[in-house]
Amino acid sequence: MWIILALLSAAGLGLYDVMKKLSLKDNNVPLVLFLNTLFGTLLMTPVLVECFATGQYGPGHGAAGHGLIALKSVIVLSSWILGYFAIKHLPLTIQGPINASRPVMVLVGALLFFGERLNLLQWAGILLGFASLFLISRVSNKEGISFSHSKWLWMSVGATMLGAVSALYDKWLLGRFDPLMVQSWYSLYQLVMMGAVVLILRRVSRRARSPFHWSWAIVGISVFLTGADLAYFYSLSVTGSMISIVSMIRRGSVLIPFFYGVIVLHEKNIRSKLIDLGILIVSLVLLVLGSNQ
Repeated sequence: MWIILALLSAAGLGLYDVMKKLSLKDNNVPLVLFLNTLFGTLLMTPVLVECFATGQYGPGHGAAGHGLIALKSVIVLSSWILGYFAIKHLPLTIQGPINASRPVMVLVGALLFFGERLNLLQWAGILLGFASLFLISRVSNKEGISFSHSKWLWMSVGATMLGAVSALYDKWLLGRFDPLMVQSWYSLYQLVMMGAVVLILRRVSRRARSPFHWSWAIVGISVFLTGADLAYFYSLSVTGSMISIVSMIRRGSVLIPFFYGVIVLHEKNIRSKLIDLGILIVSLVLLVLGSNQ
């Protein structure tokens, strides 16, 4: 059962990336992201309503608990802001594999901050993961997108690194709070923060007042992300589930936007990108095998 839930989570994440690409085409990034946080919060409204109905005005641990959840909101929202700009301006066949390298960065973070020791397979997975990022930079150069000239590539890497920070923080946070409490309250805090960001940007920047057009794909962003997160949480709650396997399956979500970019968007240099994607998948498999030793 937990494998099926992990597969559903991966499918949701893949479709989430496709919805982002569709909704951001020639559109206002801050407003799309604000609506994403709005719809995501609305989907979690039943949990928030139940909290207030039962007199539980927060995730727990008083003001300190609110602060810890708010910090998660800052980390995730910062990752999303960078990621949304990156996915708008980069081909999916480049941005997707960069984002899929997140488990490699998470393992490096676990090594540095949690003192975890890596075995030979995990080190091999990390090295191949960084090799795949190097190959992505080589392929992107062929398309006129380089780290020396493209801020969008750096934004994509920054979004992935912040996503890894969020995952490491989750490891600590979810040991103290109920997953549904975390998701519902951080969604609410994100909405408030992104609303403030949009208001400030529209006052100080003309670019922030660029045209906005409605797309039902914006709703799809929130629906698929929320569904993917819920399937992920419930997968981990099943007795006998393995976080290493679940994480590997979720990163398989890169296949959906990748092949969407190939088949629908007709992106270029597919052979080189497939080789890079294959190296990344081997890297993730090695990380899973190493975690099970």
